[in-house]
Amino acid sequence: MKKERTSPETHESLNKDTAIRVLGIVMESLPGNLFHVKLEENDHKVVAYLAGKLMQHKIWVLPGDHVTVELSPYDLTRGRIVWRNPGT
Repeated sequence: MKKERTSPETHESLNKDTAIRVLGIVMESLPGNLFHVKLEENDHKVVAYLAGKLMQHKIWVLPGDHVTVELSPYDLTRGRIVWRNPGT
């Protein structure tokens, strides 16, 4: 049987599905499908990359676009753009 990983502080189960989803605005496009994204909740800047489905379907993300970013609980400075919010 596989033992679940637990956080030392809270002893909660940490698995792949515990990503934090936040809204943000793309500030700058970097080489290699990387973007600087400013989070709307707390004005932090993170470096985010495009999720595979966005690249697969050739969704363009430009500076000024509103996006949904998934952050890992382990590193809150890097994220993955999983959705481009239309019309905002």
